[in-house]
Amino acid sequence: FRANDHWNRWREDNELMSELGFPIARIGLEWSRIEPEPGHFDHAVIDRYREELADLKERGIKPLVTLHHFSNPLWLERNGQWTNPLSIKAFLRYVRYVVRALSDLVDEWVTINEPNVYATQAHLFREGPPGNVSMRDTLKVMRHMAIAHLYAYELIHSITPDATVTIAHHLRSFAPLNPNNPWHKFLTSADSYLFQDQLTEAFGKGKFGPVMGRSPVPEGRYVDVIGLNYYSRTAVDGLKDGTFPDVPLNDLGWEIYPQGLVECSKDLNERLGVPVWITENGCADNGDANHLESFRPKFLADHLGAILDSSVPIERYYHWCFVDNWEWSDGEIPRFGIVYNDYETQRRIVKPSSRMLSEIVKSGELSSDIIARYTAGQTYRTPSTINRVGTKHTSDPQEKP
Repeated sequence: FRANDHWNRWREDNELMSELGFPIARIGLEWSRIEPEPGHFDHAVIDRYREELADLKERGIKPLVTLHHFSNPLWLERNGQWTNPLSIKAFLRYVRYVVRALSDLVDEWVTINEPNVYATQAHLFREGPPGNVSMRDTLKVMRHMAIAHLYAYELIHSITPDATVTIAHHLRSFAPLNPNNPWHKFLTSADSYLFQDQLTEAFGKGKFGPVMGRSPVPEGRYVDVIGLNYYSRTAVDGLKDGTFPDVPLNDLGWEIYPQGLVECSKDLNERLGVPVWITENGCADNGDANHLESFRPKFLADHLGAILDSSVPIERYYHWCFVDNWEWSDGEIPRFGIVYNDYETQRRIVKPSSRMLSEIVKSGELSSDIIARYTAGQTYRTPSTINRVGTKHTSDPQEKP
């Protein structure tokens, strides 16, 4: 297991972000490092995080800090992880310690990343621990994580009233495979409600639907902005939901559907009445034998263009991700980064997409010149050309014209 070793290479990564001119960065904290045993906190780990956060501040980069991003301490796993209601109390103990320790350096927090993805991967699709198949456990985890967010929102504001607190909510664009088929239309609504809509109401308002049980808090507002993680659209037919025929795809076979980013942002803004921060958006692009990436600049131009053409109050855009990393379901195969990572040597190589984003940030516009220079000749994958297993580069790849 190698990933990108950011824990030991954060100075290098921060310096690269600074050189590229990026003013914001989303980073995550590892609960298991901070609280290796229940109620016992490793102050040296917090000091290490403080050092990284202070370095970002000195470079003029504002951190958005995520408190939980899929991984749990082993002691929580052994006690039933998030199926156990005691996980809520444990999470709040951790949040209280971390926010008190870091509030002088951090004033923007994500409580939990993608509770719906975490719950379904762990308890429906067997793509994460414990790997069982149980709709009951899936809904139980969603409920407990929603409650944990609601209480964490109040807790963080009690410690640092002026903080901005949100959740990173994963939304997909669901559409019936056959829009004239009533069954497809019904299943589309059901999928959207169970996977995301009920949680939007729970996270944002404290309003629990019938399958979530009773809410422990009065209905109100429990996000200051709403974080959106968006990647793709799903064609629903109830058999094997997937993609529409003949649509552009990334290297994992996900449809590239830029308008969905605006559709999902609009849905969140209308439901919750707060601005939207795109906390994740990106694509798997492994390039080819001569190039580190084949279509990510086009992906960026299309998605950023959709945002700029819309009237939805989208205030920020965080690309997933900065450096190629370990993807929970697919390991090192898909490359989502705008910076190439050689997993053998951990050498970072700037990709064209990072230079493109740098120019956009520094100029303050997505100009036709930038689009033309970085996307010339680029096309998306199709079902016949998709590279699902990825491209293996040499240990010292060079970007060739």
